[in-house]
Amino acid sequence: MKTVAFVPIKLNNQRIKGKNLKRFEDGKALITVFLETLVKSKEIDELYVFCSDPKIKDYLIPGVTFLERPKYLDTQIATPQDIIKEFMKLVDADIYAVCHCTSPFVSLQHIDECFKAVKSKNYDSAFTAEKVQRLSWSSKNIPLNFNPENIPRTQDLEPIYNEVSAAYVFLKHVFLSLNRRIGNNPYIVEVSNIEAIDIDYPEDFEIANAVYMNIIKKGEKDETRKTT
Repeated sequence: MKTVAFVPIKLNNQRIKGKNLKRFEDGKALITVFLETLVKSKEIDELYVFCSDPKIKDYLIPGVTFLERPKYLDTQIATPQDIIKEFMKLVDADIYAVCHCTSPFVSLQHIDECFKAVKSKNYDSAFTAEKVQRLSWSSKNIPLNFNPENIPRTQDLEPIYNEVSAAYVFLKHVFLSLNRRIGNNPYIVEVSNIEAIDIDYPEDFEIANAVYMNIIKKGEKDETRKTT
């Protein structure tokens, strides 16, 4: 089955101006760091960056193809479904993956786990997520996952899974029939707290930069020492 992944990018972000191109302290851009993981996947036949501005090509690496998208997808009214529909018009595949670079630290192993789950035909879709076991309330002051008269240990709570946008993998017919990227029988790939870091606000990038420089980069250096 032909498997295609794409990273949708817009450069006019409201909350963090140009966040997809922001550079970590070592000079490497957020989008580039994420692509360096994706391009290693042997589960992906074709990998694209879907962006309306050709200047994004300056941040791409070998193995990644630039595909220009309509500018209306950069507006606030454009939905994830709109972006997927436009991409599917241009590139045909049996399995699609929408991958967002705002979750840059999800491992190759977990991304590949999503693809393998869908290719197994046991699931119609897969996505990365963070397992949360905390006492949670709704905005209407209603407890979501516990009885306040009989508070359980947090480890005994029914887990809640928060989507982590690094990978949404789905069969073509799932999106065409349901108009969504997660089907009726999804496989959830649980990621670590570091992998679950998502960049939406300026302080999120500061946290991500600290993690990247002090944990991710340090880990890469340690691996290099082991192999030399």
